[in-house]
Amino acid sequence: MKRILLIALSAILVLSLAIPAMASETLMMATTTSTANTGLLDELIVPKFLKDTGIEIKFIAVGTGKALAMAENCDVDVVLVHAPASEKAYVDKGVLIDRKELMYNDFVIIGPAADPAGVKGMNVAEALKTIGQKQAVFASRGDNSGTHKKELSLWKAAGMQVPEKDAWYIQTGQGMLPTINIANEKNGYTMTDRGTYIKYADTKGGNPPLVVLVEGDKVLFNQYSALAVNPEKCKDAKYELATKFINWMASPEVQAAIGDFKLLGKPLFTPNAK
Repeated sequence: MKRILLIALSAILVLSLAIPAMASETLMMATTTSTANTGLLDELIVPKFLKDTGIEIKFIAVGTGKALAMAENCDVDVVLVHAPASEKAYVDKGVLIDRKELMYNDFVIIGPAADPAGVKGMNVAEALKTIGQKQAVFASRGDNSGTHKKELSLWKAAGMQVPEKDAWYIQTGQGMLPTINIANEKNGYTMTDRGTYIKYADTKGGNPPLVVLVEGDKVLFNQYSALAVNPEKCKDAKYELATKFINWMASPEVQAAIGDFKLLGKPLFTPNAK
């Protein structure tokens, strides 16, 4: 009997070592599609946070507008988004607190290598005016995401009305990768964050049909931040877990890991937590 018991205990020990530890707690997060599309969450953040803290992250990747609305509806504990003006509006309403800047990339306008509208090398305002004048196809996400919000602001900054009713302006109502694919199908242009573009290029073996044509303007800076849901607004919000996640994301070790997260030898995000 002692031998059988010893064998059984040994088997249990082997199994316990082979099976990953179960998460003790779960953090609910709403985030933008770019953090999911790039693989940053599934390949780096989610498994590393579980390993380091024992806390599981369950996330939904949607446009920033929807992510912020989920926070206001008390559906999540934390958000990771990239629309600073909208974020601050939710902070002012008391929905979100403890905003922490974590990383950035930039937006770029991409299009066919043949560049039918001839916008390569222009600044953003010139490029959008030229696309409008030539009525070249432009695919917009049209989904109230952070990228969509930024795109709308750029049309206005160029002194133009958003061309919502023009046939050449396609509102996809979809995420970034599907929108890029639609732009490609229509031999047109779109605006994307660089991280998602690098992921798109990687899926095409490093030789994508749509290439970067407009880049480098200061207005194309793209900041990502995390914010905790205010427990005074949402009584069931896991504020302590949200705070732990935000501080963990801002830690030197994780910031370095974000900077080292690359595809095609290029970083998808640049850490900038203070």
